[in-house]
Amino acid sequence: MTFWIIAAAVTLVLAVAFYRALATPSPDATDPVDMAVYKDQLAEVDRDLARGVISSDEADRLRTEISRRILALDKAGRTKSRSLSPTGARAVGVILFVAIAVGGYALYAQLGQVGYSDIPLKLRIENANTALDTRPSQDEFWEKMPAQVPLNTPTGDYAALVEKLRATVAERPNDLQGYVLLAQIEAGLENYRAAAQAQAKVLSVKGDAATAQDYFEYSELLILSSNGYVSPEAERALRAVLARDDQNEPARYYLGVLMAQNDRPDVAFRLWRQLLAVGGADDPWIAPIRAMIPEIAFRAGVTDFELPPLPETNALPGPSRDDIAAAQDMSADDQQAMIRGMVARLSDRLATDGGTPQEWARLINALGVLGDLDQARAIYANAQQVFADTPDALAPIQAAAAQVGIAE
Repeated sequence: MTFWIIAAAVTLVLAVAFYRALATPSPDATDPVDMAVYKDQLAEVDRDLARGVISSDEADRLRTEISRRILALDKAGRTKSRSLSPTGARAVGVILFVAIAVGGYALYAQLGQVGYSDIPLKLRIENANTALDTRPSQDEFWEKMPAQVPLNTPTGDYAALVEKLRATVAERPNDLQGYVLLAQIEAGLENYRAAAQAQAKVLSVKGDAATAQDYFEYSELLILSSNGYVSPEAERALRAVLARDDQNEPARYYLGVLMAQNDRPDVAFRLWRQLLAVGGADDPWIAPIRAMIPEIAFRAGVTDFELPPLPETNALPGPSRDDIAAAQDMSADDQQAMIRGMVARLSDRLATDGGTPQEWARLINALGVLGDLDQARAIYANAQQVFADTPDALAPIQAAAAQVGIAE
């Protein structure tokens, strides 16, 4: 509010200054030195006529010329001293005030950032780090949230089974399968807080055997239970995911959300731009990133960012209904031949038209299943050349190569 008061005051001062300049007459612009010279010349003409130096006709001609110059000088002085009338000056002042106010606001709306104080970048980063360190814990955030009723309340026999499962696992703190099942059921009921608490038990029971997927499910349940807020507990779970799988794309997406929430758009922009480069159109994090990254780029100071074309879908072309029906009547050898034909078509398409990293990875997996490891190695080598300039895109390809046992 203070900013807008100061801006309005400055605009008003400028408008008043313009008004006074327009309404105040300027001093007489006639040069007194020039006027004195012309008067001396008239006197000199009279003296020359009296001495007989010039004739009467010549004296009249000189007087006429000097008088013409005096009139021209006086006219120029009156023209320069004109000013606007009070009404005209007020009208121009109002127009200038509106022009300055509207133009200034339009310029600020384009280049400024409402709500941001003008502070050095170093101090802004320090403030962001402080906000990260002092943000509410998961329990504190839950306490501030209004009570939530699950959207999918179980009914009938299913409700009785759910209640029985809840009671059973409460009596068996080390029942891993029970807590896995309970987390899934609570998540299906959109009772995300209870699902997150059940998944926390899964992590506790598994201990060091917990996988990246276990930690990711826990982090996502925490975030869903908090309407998108990334708490310190959710962040630790996301870091645990990346410690086990440093290319995990959904975990990197949520870390970008965390940074965007805590005034680090520069970090969020770097994370999300990398995901846009390697993600497929059907990856669930691509759509929200594409919706939010233009504003994040602007806040990060990247004014020339343009959204890349929408990536191709990750889904590989599958067999048609006719193919499936025909395969049911085929012998094992014929089915194998059909599969090899599909793999060959995919290989040809990638070689000629290119494709997403996920498509290359799936081709390598398919060749590994068929036992054609030499061809899988050739595809892997080709993919490394294709994505040499985008190391992040190689992650799924390298994972596929490791899975079929051809990674170097």
